[in-house]
Amino acid sequence: MSLLSIEGLGIAFGGLRAVDDVSFSIEKGEIVSVIGPNGAGKTTLFNMISGVYRPKSGRVMLDGTDVTALSPHLLARRGMSRTFQNLQIFQAMTVQENVIAGFHLKESGSLIADLLALPSSRRRARMAAQEALALLDRVGLARAASQEAASLSYGALKRLEIARALALNPKVLLLDEPAAGCNAVETEEIDHLIAEVAKSGVAILLVEHDMKMVMRISNHVVVLDHGVKIAEGDPASVGKNPKVIAAYLGKQAAEDAHADS
Repeated sequence: MSLLSIEGLGIAFGGLRAVDDVSFSIEKGEIVSVIGPNGAGKTTLFNMISGVYRPKSGRVMLDGTDVTALSPHLLARRGMSRTFQNLQIFQAMTVQENVIAGFHLKESGSLIADLLALPSSRRRARMAAQEALALLDRVGLARAASQEAASLSYGALKRLEIARALALNPKVLLLDEPAAGCNAVETEEIDHLIAEVAKSGVAILLVEHDMKMVMRISNHVVVLDHGVKIAEGDPASVGKNPKVIAAYLGKQAAEDAHADS
């Protein structure tokens, strides 16, 4: 049984079929990348999987349970976390506070205890601070814990967002263009981080336009074009697929990706 199974997902907006009958699965510790040209339906697919959109057809199975159209916070409680194309960072908060915010769904204390600063509340706060520091160390940002998030470089902010997503201790992590806007060094840092997270057993679903990165780290690649899955397989076979080359890569881009792999 796959950790995450996407079965025939589809959705239409105003009669336009944005995603049509898309299926694939992800195993524990596997990195699956969804690629395709702009407008292919990648983010729409992500939004259906993560509960932002309700599919018109198909279903999402998480660890053997049908979670189709559950709201994002309920999916998060069941072990699914995600990042977005555009950074969702609290710029005026410290780096550590941003990660602590990611623990909110795991907290079990009462509001009264927090308002009165009871010992149980202070104890939970200390534990959250310690866990946040551990996550920041994992993504290479421990030294910046007390800095305002606004002071970080763009690539560091991307890693901070991943750290906050990991605060939920997810089984499945959805990353929507984690390297977008990053330079080569920042992309390599995120590349290594994603690989490390997958090695810990987290299943990762990735949307990314950086084809060299996709070819380097993916175990499996799914290709969309106009909302339809046109290819699927290991990076090498997908990169050679004529439909993929015609729809997205272009011959030269495919050759460059293979030369770098």
